[in-house]
Amino acid sequence: MRRLIAQLIKFGLVGGIAFIIDYSVLVFLTQICHVFYLASATISFTVALIFNFFASMRFVFRGREGVSRVRLFIVFAVLAVIGLGLNDLLMWLGVSVLSFDYRIVKIPATAIVMIYNFITRKLLIEGRRPDLVVFSAHDSTTPQTDSPNSNDQ
Repeated sequence: MRRLIAQLIKFGLVGGIAFIIDYSVLVFLTQICHVFYLASATISFTVALIFNFFASMRFVFRGREGVSRVRLFIVFAVLAVIGLGLNDLLMWLGVSVLSFDYRIVKIPATAIVMIYNFITRKLLIEGRRPDLVVFSAHDSTTPQTDSPNSNDQ
């Protein structure tokens, strides 16, 4: 349990820095460069994602043995694209549908995506549950399936 708490703290620190990057780029592009807020949100999210990947793999998550950094980045990126879609959907709902300021909407959108990110990265990058392992440590080129023998790793 202590290890999980320490990991959550590290995740929070890395995520906090990523949020500062994300939020700063968002406001800069929208306010200074006059880029449409959804385009700014997508760009800022992507910039923060790149930082987040390298910092998370260095300080927060341990990839499974036998899985290359390229494969981990692919999993990380796929999860991030889903997170980006969730972020942009929440931004659009908050700004275009509910008429809140984009700078306010970004805060709860980030919190929701952060929860999604931690859970999915914990399960799919570290792969503690055999039925959720994306790549087998025995065969780093073949994605795992949910076959009945998936527990025989």
